[in-house]
Amino acid sequence: MDLITITDPRSPVSEAYRTLRTNLQFSSLEDPIRTLVVTSPAPDEGKSTTVANLAVTLAQGGRRTVLVDSDLRRPALHTLFDLKSEPGLTNLMLEEDGEPFLQETTVDGLRLLSSGPKPPNPADMLGAQKLDKIIESLAKDADIVLFDAPPVIAVTDAAVLGAKVDGVLLVISAGKTRRDHAQRAKELLEKANVRIIGAALANAPKDSTIGEY
Repeated sequence: MDLITITDPRSPVSEAYRTLRTNLQFSSLEDPIRTLVVTSPAPDEGKSTTVANLAVTLAQGGRRTVLVDSDLRRPALHTLFDLKSEPGLTNLMLEEDGEPFLQETTVDGLRLLSSGPKPPNPADMLGAQKLDKIIESLAKDADIVLFDAPPVIAVTDAAVLGAKVDGVLLVISAGKTRRDHAQRAKELLEKANVRIIGAALANAPKDSTIGEY
């Protein structure tokens, strides 16, 4: 996994993330997206890399961004940003009160709430009413809050969390995501009354016929 929007901001891949940022903003002109879950149909399809780079791009564009690692089973965002895994979201869920354990990243305007210790019941924790209050609190202090959630087909976490936010972005991996998996993920999210705002294609091969601009 790579934060290419930091290591190579002028690359075609970084430009693709900026295009995704623009598309998200235009798709929600009448109903702005303040809280967004990013997930994928199945494991290892690039959803953590996608949400991290999207968060960087949003912050670089001047939006106060909070990135939350709500993949409580296989948390990865703290590693990407070279930050601590705890205290984090699960600590916050167990506290009566207290400020969110937000960590500053190297990107101005971007903070991370890492996962915290792994709980025995991730889906139950994400479905708890306490999380609604945490989401509300985070959104008050940011322009947008992004959540990295586990794959839709593997566990119910993404659908449970998706019902609490403004929308869900589904990451599809070129040459890897199976068509039936993508369709199944869409059906599961719709069944949970989740607003699917679109899909992002990850790992697409570069078109060599397009030169540098």
